[in-house]
Amino acid sequence: MELLKNPLLLQGAGVLAFAIVVLIVSRVAASAVGRIVRDNSSQYRLRKAISAGAFGAILIASVVVYGHNIAGLGVAIGVAGAGIAFALQEVITSFAGWVAITLGNFYKPGDRVQLGGIAGDVIDIGVLRTTIMETGGWVKGDLYNGRIVRVANSFVFKEPVYNYSGEFPFLWDEIVIPIRQGSDHKLARQILVDACNETVASLSTEARKNWQELRSGYRLEDANVDPYVSLIVNDNWLEYTVRYVVEYKIRRMTKDRLFERILDDVAATGGRVQFGSATMEITNLDRLTPSEHGTAQ
Repeated sequence: MELLKNPLLLQGAGVLAFAIVVLIVSRVAASAVGRIVRDNSSQYRLRKAISAGAFGAILIASVVVYGHNIAGLGVAIGVAGAGIAFALQEVITSFAGWVAITLGNFYKPGDRVQLGGIAGDVIDIGVLRTTIMETGGWVKGDLYNGRIVRVANSFVFKEPVYNYSGEFPFLWDEIVIPIRQGSDHKLARQILVDACNETVASLSTEARKNWQELRSGYRLEDANVDPYVSLIVNDNWLEYTVRYVVEYKIRRMTKDRLFERILDDVAATGGRVQFGSATMEITNLDRLTPSEHGTAQ
């Protein structure tokens, strides 16, 4: 009975009861968000805010209840601090990484990034780990492969962080088109220019606006975001390179549209423009002697 009258025990029971009530209320509120808010990004932010608010309320309640005992714990905490820091150094570094991600604008949920060799879309940023829906791997292109990967936040201090979206949600991409020697090279160029104008030129206006905003915060040159076609002549064919900007999420789809348009337009030239390919031609076999042909034994 005396144990039940212990003030610390009673205070602890009160804090525990308060914590249970707060967690239940936060869970109900988080599930109600999906019914009230339709936007997925807003749902994510509200759920995070509710979760942070719940843990903040529990922390404040604990400090209020046990505040008068905190001073007496100072010496014990100081002695144990060094050992805890050594044992939990990875956890502490990951927490510091979370602070850096939050304040340093490394990336945010929804961004496409590459962390520790893992590329994909950020679907959650936790205190210790970042959760990524992976792209690539055994799947070609920038498509999801279904794997969810959790990367420790400490990676932001150890390796480069590649952000494919961020302040400039566009990428430069290229396709190479080989055209057979003897084709109408001017018509070939016009076909490629027309394909760009129809398929990707509309992206240039938005990309140019984003690039100018990026230049206001960084030292960058005024890069060309308009699509263009360049030509290199080699021993085998005329090699055209089509360069353009594209939104990071539709890179593969845009290539498909470009290639389909180019194939249709080349076929419509009636042979004036033909695709180049590596071929081998063997001639003058009749001049070889029987010994050179070889005889069957």
